[in-house]
Amino acid sequence: MSRSAVSFIKIVIGLFVCVVLAAIAAVRFGGPSLKRKVFFSLISRTTDPMVLLERRVPAGIHIAYGPDTSQYGELRVPAGDGPFPIAILVHGGCWKARLRQAPPEATSADLLRPLSEALAKTGIATWNIEYRRLGNEGGGWPGSYQDLGSAADSLNLLAPKYHLDLTRTIVIGHSSGGQLAMWLAARRRISSTSPLYRISPITIHGVLDLDGPPDMETASTWDASACNEHVVAQFFGGTPTEVPARYGEGSAAALLPLGVRQEILYSGKTEFMSRNEPQWTALFQSYAVKAMQGGDRVEVVRLDKAGHFDGLNPRSSSWPTVYAKIRELLRNP
Repeated sequence: MSRSAVSFIKIVIGLFVCVVLAAIAAVRFGGPSLKRKVFFSLISRTTDPMVLLERRVPAGIHIAYGPDTSQYGELRVPAGDGPFPIAILVHGGCWKARLRQAPPEATSADLLRPLSEALAKTGIATWNIEYRRLGNEGGGWPGSYQDLGSAADSLNLLAPKYHLDLTRTIVIGHSSGGQLAMWLAARRRISSTSPLYRISPITIHGVLDLDGPPDMETASTWDASACNEHVVAQFFGGTPTEVPARYGEGSAAALLPLGVRQEILYSGKTEFMSRNEPQWTALFQSYAVKAMQGGDRVEVVRLDKAGHFDGLNPRSSSWPTVYAKIRELLRNP
């Protein structure tokens, strides 16, 4: 081997060692922001949720559906005359208004603005819902569900003015918002005696769940690994044993069959909850089997190289798959 080749190899090795040492130092001695950036950019190599917020995508049309400051949606309408298909967007955040050191925007509708903008550019209107969560007055059971129902049904009033085609209405949810999106598709099966019941709910023609647990009873047994606490029991106001009726009315798995097409995409790189990846996979697969036995159309896809937030990122390698599933739902509900 020539001297120049040896020198080049030494330089490459030296640079690699420097990067590794810098990463170790950042993780050990850096602040939360630096640690997060190093983790997502160098270790996980997946989408950093703060990057989605830093893009500063303008909000859609702010429309309140209730008197609380958290009861609003952002409507984004494509250019043109319409009528436009509409995607209801439901953000996640462990069912909470705020997570530890994360800014409140990270668990709000703001996080879905890049997704909303990308869809609007392709002719799909979006209704990006904000709602009360744990930490907000009235959040949790039953307020969070009631907000989502009210927000979705408000499209009946908005459709004529904004030229929305409600015969092509789908729901897209991420993380805990994926669970709530599945519930929106299922709520027509709720008993009229439930506090979540609404007369003539809007018809959902398909649902895309990005990393959201459709079975809340099962999720309640290991949610602490993802949310650092048993938040599901807080959200429902008790465990499945203590308040079984609430889990029966607030979980898609308990309301099967939904009667709508369901696409479930989940990340192969589960990052902060990687030790629970087998349970995560089993949860989706067992739900799909049960749903299909009831006659539902369900597809479960593992995005091998994706992280928890890649499905929301129009610049990620996962986006073509996510977008293709959205188009399939709109074409073939």
